[in-house]
Amino acid sequence: MPNQVQNPNAKIKKVLCAISGGVDSAVAAALLIKRGYEVTGGFIKCFTDPITGPACWLNEKRDAMRVCAKLGIKLMIFDFEKEYRKAVVDYIYREYKAGRTPNPDVMCNKYVKFPLLIREAKKLGFDYIATGHYARLGREILNPKSEIRNKSKIPNTKYKIRLLAAVDENKDQTYFLHQLKQKELQQVLFPIGDYTKPQVRELAKKFNLPVAQKEESMGICFIGEVPLRQFLSKKIKPRKGKIVLSNGTVVGEHTGLPFYTIGQRIGVSFPPPICRPRECGDPVEGRLQRESSDWIPNRVGNDNDTKPFYVVAKDKKKNQIIVANENSPLLYKKEIIVQKVNWIAGQPPELPLTCFVRLRHRQPLQRCRIRNNEPAYRTGRLGIRVDFVKPQRAVAPGQFAVFYLPCRSSGGAKEGKNNECLGGGEIK
Repeated sequence: MPNQVQNPNAKIKKVLCAISGGVDSAVAAALLIKRGYEVTGGFIKCFTDPITGPACWLNEKRDAMRVCAKLGIKLMIFDFEKEYRKAVVDYIYREYKAGRTPNPDVMCNKYVKFPLLIREAKKLGFDYIATGHYARLGREILNPKSEIRNKSKIPNTKYKIRLLAAVDENKDQTYFLHQLKQKELQQVLFPIGDYTKPQVRELAKKFNLPVAQKEESMGICFIGEVPLRQFLSKKIKPRKGKIVLSNGTVVGEHTGLPFYTIGQRIGVSFPPPICRPRECGDPVEGRLQRESSDWIPNRVGNDNDTKPFYVVAKDKKKNQIIVANENSPLLYKKEIIVQKVNWIAGQPPELPLTCFVRLRHRQPLQRCRIRNNEPAYRTGRLGIRVDFVKPQRAVAPGQFAVFYLPCRSSGGAKEGKNNECLGGGEIK
């Protein structure tokens, strides 16, 4: 990690390393110790709910304590429950109620984990914080005449931090980090960004860490094993409505708009009246049959294939969900508007720009062209328009669009790879 290794002649740097109780953060702490940093563990208590109980955090705390005991370092507990509830939990309720698709991990990183941990680290005299995210950092000197790349040799030279994708493309987490700003990235270390997940597992065994064999957590951690619908029902009163085709044909009944998202495979609660083509004049998409837990259309027209329905839109005013078959053009978008854009460099790139975009974590990068959203700029609101080279499936409002460019060789990144994260924003 050439961009994160200490100057051997400098004083030992103090790092507050976020320890979640998982294998990634444990290995991150172990690597920092091996590289000569003075490391202290930091565990974040985020959320307790009457439905979920202490959720994951209580068990994770025990594992974090075991990790720190093995590494011989102190563990500090930070109670960010109040801030987390406001920034993440309330946000989830608000977005789902509005018919949008939220991403709690992005909001947690933006409003809780990084800014609050950095705040506490400064108070306690730490030089950096560190996390177990799969990401890398690169430094770019803001002096074109200088050929010196080592910031430690020119302490008064300004530079900016570039957020680079991890070596492990399958685990890369820059999508969740795209809302971070320069002032935060200046104080962050990502020790495992140069390793693949299998390599991290091997390092955990090498360091004899107690969580070496621990499985990865899935889903929304603070909910635990409680179904999302049950969790949302606590504050969102479900209101039943119709499931319709784009032409208005009713094909079923939904249990509440917040419980569905764009692109979701959907079943319907009852079959509509069977209409014979000779009587109606045209083949209908309405004849349904029960198969497993889903209602699926049975042979549309001359098509012998049975195909499920997918959500293509939600009409909040009419309280309706619009559905179509998988290959329907209604399920695809050629362009979108992205608002509340955060540019990691601190300012937007020169637009228009041909680059890559990711609409979901682990989605393969998609070619696109971004430009100013002219109506928004004329009215003083920020926003950009994204034109896809290839139409994108199941684009949901509330999701995040994150932009990337091929790396320019800094920070050990490989030439020609699409691995510099420029930033991103919410899909309108």
